[in-house]
Amino acid sequence: MTNDDTLGLARRVTEEIPASLADVRIDRVVSLVADVSRSAAAALIDAGAVTVDGVVVVAGKERVQQGQTITVDVSQAPGPELPAAQQGGALDIVYEDDTVVVVNKAAGVVVHPGAGNRDGTLVNFLLDRYPEMASAGDPMRPGIVHRLDAGTTGLMVVARTAAAYESLVTQMTARSVTRVYSALVWGIPASVNGVIDAPIGRDHRDVTRMAVVVDGRASRTHYALEQSFHTPREASLLECRLETGRTHQIRVHLASIGHPVVGDAQYGGARAGIRAGRPMLHARELAFDHPRTGERVSFQVVVPADFATLVATLS
Repeated sequence: MTNDDTLGLARRVTEEIPASLADVRIDRVVSLVADVSRSAAAALIDAGAVTVDGVVVVAGKERVQQGQTITVDVSQAPGPELPAAQQGGALDIVYEDDTVVVVNKAAGVVVHPGAGNRDGTLVNFLLDRYPEMASAGDPMRPGIVHRLDAGTTGLMVVARTAAAYESLVTQMTARSVTRVYSALVWGIPASVNGVIDAPIGRDHRDVTRMAVVVDGRASRTHYALEQSFHTPREASLLECRLETGRTHQIRVHLASIGHPVVGDAQYGGARAGIRAGRPMLHARELAFDHPRTGERVSFQVVVPADFATLVATLS
């Protein structure tokens, strides 16, 4: 899959069809891989924005086969699906100026509209406060150059202008943006630090999940053990640094080495002994070159109350 959590790169999504999507209608596949509603998927097909093995798709009822390559030009998404400004969202703004906003995202907040989430997202709330953001980058995901999963908390940088957007996308592509996470995981790693270098792609058995797969995209996560616990069950607090930014990367990588994130039911982290209402993953540090000044700026936020409270119960 050629898109990742650096969404500035995701105007065109290309994916090889896995076995789990064989013989599925194209409109459903478009909705899934491009993260848009079924109506938006149909409109993209009508606009000629979807190809399979280089051939333009003309009907959503056609079905794909394993091994085919589907490409979706998300930039041709129809106007009616564009996100609208929405009041009522509680925004924790860490920093703002006339070019960028750094926000501390709360748990349970979806970053941008997509399939099943047309409103109530971070983008909707940001547009209410920063309407000029609508012209920054992808119209479906204005201002967004990277994202956090709904259950993940912590720092995100959002562009307010087109120039800032392009600068941040360039930095994401060059891997010069620093992103550091705190992760509470099951078990205690054998090494106090390490690098997980394993390709990530869509799970061939379950299209809603990502997995370490041979034909996935190169992905690297650095980790270091910060604290270990033995009661009520073995667990560890890790520092994780992203070298690449794939969908669910930290969660998939940690699960792949036998240490899934506590509370992460999707990747094997929901176990008895330690109760967590969400994956215990927090984006605590963020650093980038300011799009206007070129100065390196960095931000840090502590883990939220639910994370801190859970860690305090361990010993």
